[in-house]
Amino acid sequence: MPPLYGWRGPVHNGPERAVAALNAREADLVNQINKTFAVAAPPFVTVPIKGSTAVFPVHRIYCVGRNYAAHAIEMGHDPNKEPPFFFQKNPDNLALDGNFPYPPKSSNVHHEIEMVVALSRGGKDIPADKAMECVFGYAVGIDMTRRDLQDECKKLQRPWEIGKAFEHSAPMGEIVPASQIGHPTKGAVWLKINGEFKQQGDLNQMIWKVPEMIAYLSGLFELYPGDLIMSGTPSGVGPVKRGDLIESFVEGVGTLKTKVV
Repeated sequence: MPPLYGWRGPVHNGPERAVAALNAREADLVNQINKTFAVAAPPFVTVPIKGSTAVFPVHRIYCVGRNYAAHAIEMGHDPNKEPPFFFQKNPDNLALDGNFPYPPKSSNVHHEIEMVVALSRGGKDIPADKAMECVFGYAVGIDMTRRDLQDECKKLQRPWEIGKAFEHSAPMGEIVPASQIGHPTKGAVWLKINGEFKQQGDLNQMIWKVPEMIAYLSGLFELYPGDLIMSGTPSGVGPVKRGDLIESFVEGVGTLKTKVV
């Protein structure tokens, strides 16, 4: 059965006949759209939601840099002098099928386990005491980084996109609604490669907590429903290679298994 247009993962729990009818209507809509646009419209990106046939449409992906003190230190920075900052990945950088194809032009790709925050509401200059009203749920994600290319960008004082925002650079699991699990503020965060612990931390070690990062970010950008925020990584980042099995865990949210291919 073919996937929905733009779908980046499997159809969940849908009767085959109903899904086929939906695909037909989707195809008709796409044909109408493509008659309007000069080129074919790009696919939209959605993420599965745990326990639901609905899906989460992705608008933007924001990433918080150096949000765990130990990670900032291991990357050669002082967390007491350098506040966290933000960079972006693209929605179509998400990898939702359990595989991470090793990217070209790099020989040093690193893993960075993160809790992902999914927003159902947005706005500008959101007060921190209102920020959690914007949160739909949480997921386990990995910020895969072409470290050699990122390091070269740093030396040349250039943007990081080639090191961060490449295809499949954001493996991610299904979103777990906050209505089911609440809002995790503490709990284990770890990543294993082939059964061996590489990263271990706790959500309570984040320098900027979720309400603070939403409030600060909304002063820089207008946030929208469908935005994702990757909240930073604990220390222990390191290289992956083809054939590795990565197991990532955020307590209260779940586990993500990713194969490097």
